Amino acid sequence: MATADDVRRIALALPGAVEKPAWGMPTFRAGEGGRIFASLDDDDQVIGVKCPKGDREELIAAEPDKFFIRAGHDDNHAWLRVRLGALDDEEELHAVLLDSWRQAAPRRLLEAHPELGGVSGP
Repeated sequence: MATADDVRRIALALPGAVEKPAWGMPTFRAGEGGRIFASLDDDDQVIGVKCPKGDREELIAAEPDKFFIRAGHDDNHAWLRVRLGALDDEEELHAVLLDSWRQAAPRRLLEAHPELGGVSGP
């Protein structure tokens, strides 16, 4: 089972990632002063990650025990909640965090790390 320590270790291993508290919980940002790509909920059992709104419904429908949105909070945002205990393994946690990092990372970070699926070219 993935833990808050696993989230922290994997998130901070991503290029430019920094941890910064916000709203009383740890958040992980793509670069100093950058956009949030993950947050740990109060109970350390759930993380929030960036997810295009169009993809959320499909993920939740396919695996509702794993993915959900917090009604009234995530409704209008490109954000998804993930139950750490429902993830298959650490590899899946890494994939979830990396996908979210890609959505939040500034272009310069993406261009500097094409091996992580970043953009290239003009």
